[in-house]
Amino acid sequence: MVILPKLYRLLWIGALCGIQTACSIFTPVPLMELVKASGIAASTVIAVGPSKATDTVYHIHPTFNKLCIELNPHSQAVEILPALQSELRLHQIESRIYEAGTGGNNCEIWLHYVAYIEWAIPPFTNEYKTYLTTANLTLRNADGKVLSRSSYSLDPVYGMGKWSSMRSKIAPAVTAIVTGFEN
Repeated sequence: MVILPKLYRLLWIGALCGIQTACSIFTPVPLMELVKASGIAASTVIAVGPSKATDTVYHIHPTFNKLCIELNPHSQAVEILPALQSELRLHQIESRIYEAGTGGNNCEIWLHYVAYIEWAIPPFTNEYKTYLTTANLTLRNADGKVLSRSSYSLDPVYGMGKWSSMRSKIAPAVTAIVTGFEN
């Protein structure tokens, strides 16, 4: 008769094990690891999320297929120039880079930029890297009249797109200055 209560206990424990994994019965550590992994995955997705253009101003002007980019010597975002040129090529616009006040006398359209970077450690690495926090793009004609302008700014709350590539960050702003449409 003593065997029957022990059998009921074993069946009860067996039923509980069927509902949960054996590890979670004995220790909460796997559950904590799952929560941490989920948090890391969510923050990584947010960190490489999409970018968008903001504060776009667009004045109607004739279309163009080439422009000059004025080199900003104070910008530490050295990766911005190849990103700008690649995105402009997608819009069938050829570009050349000139230092301020040199060359480009025959340029009818100028692109001026200001970009700011910061340093931080990306997920899953131990080394500091730079990331773009803000960029302002302005198209002007040869007389200095603003044709269009647009900006990129890192989301201050969630840091959406913090570790995205320079090109994916700047692409919506380039599209906005060329077409006048944000995202």
